[in-house]
Amino acid sequence: MTFSKISQYLLSFLVELLNIPSPTGYTEDAIAFVEKTFADFPDISTKRTNKGALLVKWAGISDQAPRALTAHIDTLGAVVKEIKANGRLQISRLGGLVLNGVESEGCWVHTQSDVNIRGSFLLNKASSHVHGNATSETLRKTDTMEIRLDARTVSAEETRALGIQVGDFISFDPRVEQTNGFIRSRHLDDKAGVAALVTTVKIMIDAKLKPTRTTYFLISNFEEVGHGAPAGLPDEITELVAIDMAAIGQGQESDEFHATLCIKDSSGPYHHGLSNHLRKLAADHKIPHKVDIYPYYGSDGSAAMRAGRDMAVALIGPGVDASHSYERTHTNALLATTQWIIAYLLSN
Repeated sequence: MTFSKISQYLLSFLVELLNIPSPTGYTEDAIAFVEKTFADFPDISTKRTNKGALLVKWAGISDQAPRALTAHIDTLGAVVKEIKANGRLQISRLGGLVLNGVESEGCWVHTQSDVNIRGSFLLNKASSHVHGNATSETLRKTDTMEIRLDARTVSAEETRALGIQVGDFISFDPRVEQTNGFIRSRHLDDKAGVAALVTTVKIMIDAKLKPTRTTYFLISNFEEVGHGAPAGLPDEITELVAIDMAAIGQGQESDEFHATLCIKDSSGPYHHGLSNHLRKLAADHKIPHKVDIYPYYGSDGSAAMRAGRDMAVALIGPGVDASHSYERTHTNALLATTQWIIAYLLSN
């Protein structure tokens, strides 16, 4: 594949995936989309775990010391906590949803009858012409905000008649845009990582390349709530590389144009030897990369370590600005991450 075709494939897959709602706990459609994509590749087998994640096996040149990579498909979102007397909805957050980051955003309520009902997430006192300074001064919390449904309802009874129940999942619009090589969207964490993994397989299969060792990919579906990767990976795996976004901000080395190796996050340091192996691969292959730490971050890799999995764990991924808000990355970071994964799979 040429560079332009690689970029086109990666971005086309990523945009389609970003537009499939997949808040934690409601990931079936997104998992099915990725599963179908992997099914089109030769020499690849897939199965679902009991938790609903997707486990992919790719036979390597050697079956000795198999390894794995993981990326998560679940995103931030919400569920219906209460149907209010005025017909509107109070939410309960899924994962670390930043409420002011989705204020005024469009959303869907996914009902048990598979009917999706449109709405917007607003402050309870959203009109400054009615509430004055309270509109700007009110602390954004779940009990000061509500979903206004785009349906004719002014009571709890009318809302229930629409088929909405407590516990229904809520997804927020990703608002995907591409401009000057930038990809701006919610939920790049971690659909960008999934896209890099899928593109890696596409590139290598088209080039008739196989991984040096048998490799598993876990497309996990509970990372945002802390238990995506501890279960589902075979016991014989010796090392795990998590592919997840690199956080950008004041005091950080990461940026939107590089892939990043995370040495330490809130769980502590990652495996020194595996991290150094990845570092050397990036240097040898001239992969644009950074090295960073994240004090308020956790990954499926750190979840696996906390669960006591006996494997070396490392973490790489594309730089993503405004994590858990309206995120942005650049094609360069996505391609650097893909190149890094390929180098890893072809290494000893």
